[in-house]
Amino acid sequence: RNTRQQRAMAKGSKYGKSLLEAEWQQAEVSALYRLHAAQVRVPTPFHYSDNVLLMELITDAEQRPAPRLWDVKLSPDEAREIHQHLVRECVRMLCAGMVHGDLSEYNILMSKDGPVIIDLPQATDAAHNRNSERLFLRDVKNLKNYLGRFAPSLKKTQYGREIWDLYESGELEPESTLTGRAKRRTRRADTASVIAEIQAAAAEASDKPLSAYQLKKQRKLEAARVEHERSQQAALERAR
Repeated sequence: RNTRQQRAMAKGSKYGKSLLEAEWQQAEVSALYRLHAAQVRVPTPFHYSDNVLLMELITDAEQRPAPRLWDVKLSPDEAREIHQHLVRECVRMLCAGMVHGDLSEYNILMSKDGPVIIDLPQATDAAHNRNSERLFLRDVKNLKNYLGRFAPSLKKTQYGREIWDLYESGELEPESTLTGRAKRRTRRADTASVIAEIQAAAAEASDKPLSAYQLKKQRKLEAARVEHERSQQAALERAR
């Protein structure tokens, strides 16, 4: 991307908008190929050229366009099975270094073979996006909140935190055993270090010269203190 293109994109000109759209499309296509290679169930990409993508049509058992997860009524057992499947897909995505970023019941298609994840323009690199943890936890939370409508026990699970902790520790694998429970993060407060930092900051502040305002305020306080001591001394002498 050259300087002219950067200026156009920043100004929001017609040319800049077309560049942003092309960049957006390219990012989504790259994410699709990357996740397909990682065996995440996304539409199979067949060919991409000149901003045109040819990919699999997702259908139901009657060869009609597959409905969204939102459009399907589920039994409690079906909801639990789909939840387990989608949690595992989230694991595979994270193992591939990616977070969907906008996963919900609206961008999951229910094909004849099971759920298919679509809509990847928000997909992000887990290692280079500082918001990736928040996005991942939100994705998994969206799944449990929606499917928990059919199977309420799912709402008590903590797969998002459990999976992310495994990822951060370098222990996450596509087939890692999951329990749906996360270890509570506890850390003992280091009060000695906090006190040391406060004392260091105070010492640093005392070494700095006072401003004219601070000097004026200090003189007023000193004058008030002296006047208060004089008043007390006068009161004592009168009492004698």
